[in-house]
Amino acid sequence: MLAVLTGLGLSTAAGLNAYIPLLVVGLLANFTDQVRLPQEFAWLSNGWVLAIIGVLLLAEVVLDKVPVVDSVNDMIQTVVRPASGGVVFSATEAAARLDGSTWMSHNPWLSWVLGIGIALAVHLMKSAARPVVNASTAGVGAPVISTVEDAGSLGMSLIAIFLPVLVVVAVAALALFAWWTFRKVRRRRAVRRSPV
Repeated sequence: MLAVLTGLGLSTAAGLNAYIPLLVVGLLANFTDQVRLPQEFAWLSNGWVLAIIGVLLLAEVVLDKVPVVDSVNDMIQTVVRPASGGVVFSATEAAARLDGSTWMSHNPWLSWVLGIGIALAVHLMKSAARPVVNASTAGVGAPVISTVEDAGSLGMSLIAIFLPVLVVVAVAALALFAWWTFRKVRRRRAVRRSPV
């Protein structure tokens, strides 16, 4: 069950930033015993792969801070973030089998579907909110909200690996924050549209 919570947390993190959970899993698998990847996911801890992920992460961090560019980036990431979610959820489930976990072992495709679905849902929420935030703050909110998303992705990745029982709380907090942000933005837009 902890493997499922870890997969849930990592795929949620991938919906916010595709490269952070991949990098966290790859680095921890490469340099520590905290993450053990099975043979089919060993490529994730390869030095060249980690370097490429690092470069892509750097580009994502910069592009996501620029208004309008962030929306174009989100369109591109509509494929990348769900794919990343599928990889990290599947790697987690496959790694759990090394420890004797049997949940989902008879249907390994299910971990891909769950990871892709979770990351896609988070990504769609993020990409729908960003133009509203940009418009309501005249672009000033883009770097702020992007930094919060990156920090959330890193935090969720670390929680998913080191404290998976807290993933449910972290996902609930993320959902509450998203709901609060949507309400605040909607209220601000309604005030701007109302006649003075």
